[in-house]
Amino acid sequence: MANGYTGQILRLDLTTQTTSAIETKKYEEWGGGNGIGTAIFWDLCRDKAIRGTDPRNVLCLMTSPLAGTAAPWTGRTEIVGIGIQAYPFDWFTRSNLAGRFGAMLKAAGWDGMVIEGRANALCWVKIVNDKVTFEDARNLKGLDCWETQMDIWSGVSGNRRYGEWLPLEKGYTTQRPAVLCISRAGENMSRVAAIVHDAGDASGQCGFGGVWGAKNLKAIAVLGTGSVEVADPNALMETRLWMKSRIKPVDAGPAVNPTFRAAGCVGCATPCRQRSATNNDSQCIETYWYASRSGIDRFPAPQAKRATDLIQRHGINAVEAMGAHQYLKALYQDGVLGAGKKIDSAPLAMESYGSLGFAEEYLRAIASLEGIGADLAEGAVRAAAKWGRIDEDLDSGILNFPQWGYFYHLGIPGVEWSFGSLVTDRDVNEHTLQKTFGWLATDKAVRERYPAERLADLMAEKLVTFEGDPFMMDFGEGPTGIYSEHKAKLIAWDRHYGRFWKQSAMYCDRSQLYPSWIENQRTTDGLTPEVEPRLFNAVTGKNLSFADGMTIGRRILNLTRAIWALQGRHRDQEQFANFMYKTGAAYGGCGTTKTRIAVVNPAPTGGVYPVYERGAWRYDELKEMVLNRAGVEAFKTHYFNVEEWDSATGWPRRSTLEKLGLKRVADELGAQGKLGAEPPRTAA
Repeated sequence: MANGYTGQILRLDLTTQTTSAIETKKYEEWGGGNGIGTAIFWDLCRDKAIRGTDPRNVLCLMTSPLAGTAAPWTGRTEIVGIGIQAYPFDWFTRSNLAGRFGAMLKAAGWDGMVIEGRANALCWVKIVNDKVTFEDARNLKGLDCWETQMDIWSGVSGNRRYGEWLPLEKGYTTQRPAVLCISRAGENMSRVAAIVHDAGDASGQCGFGGVWGAKNLKAIAVLGTGSVEVADPNALMETRLWMKSRIKPVDAGPAVNPTFRAAGCVGCATPCRQRSATNNDSQCIETYWYASRSGIDRFPAPQAKRATDLIQRHGINAVEAMGAHQYLKALYQDGVLGAGKKIDSAPLAMESYGSLGFAEEYLRAIASLEGIGADLAEGAVRAAAKWGRIDEDLDSGILNFPQWGYFYHLGIPGVEWSFGSLVTDRDVNEHTLQKTFGWLATDKAVRERYPAERLADLMAEKLVTFEGDPFMMDFGEGPTGIYSEHKAKLIAWDRHYGRFWKQSAMYCDRSQLYPSWIENQRTTDGLTPEVEPRLFNAVTGKNLSFADGMTIGRRILNLTRAIWALQGRHRDQEQFANFMYKTGAAYGGCGTTKTRIAVVNPAPTGGVYPVYERGAWRYDELKEMVLNRAGVEAFKTHYFNVEEWDSATGWPRRSTLEKLGLKRVADELGAQGKLGAEPPRTAA
């Protein structure tokens, strides 16, 4: 197919060890990634209220039409299904990863895959172009993620090095298989187990590694020799050149450091990943999840860098590990956790906290469910509940998990992050606006060129589908600020953009390009909303506008919200932890607050924010912001009204679903008594 799609989605039945194919065309209207995966889940998962470890759980791994093409900074793989990390519910959720896997899957002739059932014994799936086999994985049991991949590489490619030709039934390749796999943590169905690819690409959030363990799936390896045809190669190259004219020649990211060798995902033109003599590939939270002695740093101390490799090898969510081990430290300092204490820390020797040996023992205990590791494998919030401390520690903030059992991450004052997380299912982990505010904080000259009022007016023009409202940029607490309808529109815009342009078209979030509003560390000018449809249309041959993509994103979000309604979701459950309403809740560094948790890097505030007050705009760091309970409830009501959902329950209305072409979804919600109430009729 000369439109970025291969035309086939692989369907794996682990129970019967059989395969079949789904025509991509049936779901092409959803774009790719999250959209197609969510639509397939809706069709194939009959009981959406099951637990994530139930064999009937349907997992979808989807690429986008841009994966494997020359479209730059694209090619991620989206995973959707019922996860097991969130607290207190196993929500339908999403995660994604980058690296080689998506492009290799497309080269093998598949737009994605659907995983159903449960194997009788541990297995792995081998995909070589159109040939798919189920392999015995008993020899891989207990291996870490790197050992698993090396064993599979050896079995498929022999002892060939990169660059040596490997003959296949259809063609030749110099590549090793792209492998997704789990470690012992996943095999033991840990709620914090990740799916790891290569040295440091991972689907960390949501616990999908544990879901694979429940399905007895150790790994999926894919090797492809095909290619991806695009509709208009000339338009694609013209767009690349146009983008290049606006991209700064020197990347300001961590790859610039001369002690590292740059590494990037397939399709990346400015690789941000890093490899050194002491650690591999990672570059965000996983590089400083373990920084208890050195302090959080872009280039951590030697033991922290070595710990980065350990967490990838053990296949454990780095963000969760970061929050959990800081929580342990706080409990240890309070004298309630340790050897022979009320909470026994065995096999962890808390007096060695901060050493490389502690990091290794900590991860090993979680992966093997040994001692306190068995509690931590359920996630820090569930561990706190088991220890009878959840209410107390969420109130004080030493359990630094503001919503849904996910660790604090850029929560406030950038409320687009915290509010977005609250009304979805997990830490959103999207830098849609935070990148802009962070850049404004670090570059005074940019603030002078874009004063707050100008930025608000500019964004009011660019926020297509909600354009014309500069008060969407008001981050103050006044009448037009964070609890108002204006902010509700911004959050709705952000959710729609995320569901389609980031999670379905699969544009990279780390690139500083998607979206790009003004000049930043990588661009000389904004690219959004022009760049997204230009690339998508060049590859697919469609005539999709930016607004069309936003409408698809809204449609995906409504389908997702319908799934949550069937799972028992209600607006009353959408609540922040108590510490978010107390002094010190504002952001004080990635993953930290100024609560009782040790602030390892209190300097950054996450950015400067536009504020409208007394008829004038200004910038403010908002360091002392705390949330207001009544204000949050008012925001939720505004948000549900903007989305045209029932504000009393948060459930989608029939009229909204039918307007988006989702009548059959409305019918199922109606049959289950989960449809939102329609607004009262107004007199003519």
